Amino acid sequence: MANSPHGGILKDLYIRDEPIQATLQAEAETLPYVTLTERQLCDLELILNGGFSPLEGFLTEAEYTSVVENLRLPDGTLWAIPIYLDVDRAQLDKLGVSVGSRLTLRDPRDDQPLAILTVSDLYQPSRETEAIKVYGANDQAHPAVHYLYHNTRDTYVGGKLQAVNAPQHYDYVAIRRSPSEVRGLFKKLNWTRVVAFQTRNPMHRAHRELTVRAARMRHANVLIQPVVGLTKPGDIDHFTRVRVYQAIMPKYPNGMAQLSLLPLAMRMGGPREAVWHAIIRKNFGATHFIVGRDHAGPGKNSQGEDFYGPYEAQDLVLKYKDELDIEVVPFQMLTYLPDTDEYMPVNEVPEGTKTLNISGTELRRRLKTGAPIPEWFSYPEVVKILREANPPRDKQGFTVFLTGLHASGKEAIARALQVALNQEGGRSVSLLLGETIRQELSSELGFTKRERDINVARIGFVASELTRSGAACIAAPIAPYKEARQLVRQQVSKAGGFYLVHVATPLEACIKNDRAGVYQRAINGEIKGFTGIDDTYEAPDNADLVADVTKTSISQIVHEIILLLERDGYIGDR
Repeated sequence: MANSPHGGILKDLYIRDEPIQATLQAEAETLPYVTLTERQLCDLELILNGGFSPLEGFLTEAEYTSVVENLRLPDGTLWAIPIYLDVDRAQLDKLGVSVGSRLTLRDPRDDQPLAILTVSDLYQPSRETEAIKVYGANDQAHPAVHYLYHNTRDTYVGGKLQAVNAPQHYDYVAIRRSPSEVRGLFKKLNWTRVVAFQTRNPMHRAHRELTVRAARMRHANVLIQPVVGLTKPGDIDHFTRVRVYQAIMPKYPNGMAQLSLLPLAMRMGGPREAVWHAIIRKNFGATHFIVGRDHAGPGKNSQGEDFYGPYEAQDLVLKYKDELDIEVVPFQMLTYLPDTDEYMPVNEVPEGTKTLNISGTELRRRLKTGAPIPEWFSYPEVVKILREANPPRDKQGFTVFLTGLHASGKEAIARALQVALNQEGGRSVSLLLGETIRQELSSELGFTKRERDINVARIGFVASELTRSGAACIAAPIAPYKEARQLVRQQVSKAGGFYLVHVATPLEACIKNDRAGVYQRAINGEIKGFTGIDDTYEAPDNADLVADVTKTSISQIVHEIILLLERDGYIGDR
């Protein structure tokens, strides 16, 4: 028999509101609406399907304050993480929202109405208090605290929800299950004791061993329930991770384990988050929950120290074990013993025994460089999937972004670099010259700072997509402003390599090279806002290479760029 929900009743609002769904659908189309953020969408789905039972809406001020200060709802029920709907006050005023208003909540992906919120509270919290009380520090090195200060809107809207539609998913639909569906699955399979395992990372042999050990110890089956909502910035995408989970499931004995996805927006809240995760697994019917070392830990703070102790999360969950009514299965990190070909918790390894381990940093290095990943660490099927998603540098795309004054020689360098990379082979090469982009993508734009920034942003978008596809992209706009260039660097770097080359040819030489006479027209006042004459050029202070065609030949500049690419493994055979 599945575990009882937190608070005693599974608050599945889809089931509750199904008889009046048509009426709610019609009403939703007449109401003012708020389009949800990605995190709000995750939270809403788990409120509506009962994953966040006993919640039936977003927290009011009294509920929020009680959770932040005491880890409890006002009625005394244990609840660890504040779940709120944050909206800009200006937007609420424009919509005429006040206490008693009804508000439609819409999906940001397809604009479908998902729920109706009856507003019972509007309040403005203390971000500092939330950061310190919930996450332990007012330190923006913590991803949730950074989100709090940079993404959270100024007003929290509390109130009860009514379910209109479930969010529409198109990926892995067969293994996206609500708490009611998971409980039904347990009943169908006659599972009465279930150990739940949470993960936001790919699983390897150690994870399989850990979950099987937990099942043996508790005479239970295993629910693998990975997070496919928001996780820690920089984590491997959920598509890759789910392919890994699907590949590892056949490694369990037949009938031992099931895979079910969880659309949770993690906060990386360590101890509090572990309590929250235990409550969620209880709502899904699990009787046991694995809490490992540094559960939901965000890493280092701004002083370079861990935000939480390695077993702080286990300690807090164990403190509330009687109220949680789900048995915690604490685990230490497992390590590999090559002499006996087995995994063992580090605290059980006899002194002097040889052990092997591969850290997350080392795994990423091996994926990046193509170095071998041993079978004692992971299954070949898993490694294959990870290599496909994380190809070595020589299979990744990159962008070389040349910036400099008009007639500085950056276009000639770009064309010569294109020839050199085509000669190298191995990937397609695209050239984005400033004039070409102006004609093809930005013909309606002028030359104000705002319009120049828009033009550079468009170049950045195209470059990032080409880079993501594994191509070599060479961009050569003037791009006079630091902030716009930095935004391009950030965008492209998420997709592959980025190299900023400052073509620092002096203005006098640029004027001399300008056979079209554009500089002279600007000097004469015929052209206004011309970079280098009456508009500024902000020289980069973070260029990967600085070149001047009056001092260095174009072929030598191209060679130096090629050396940068070879150094980082994008070209050449290592």
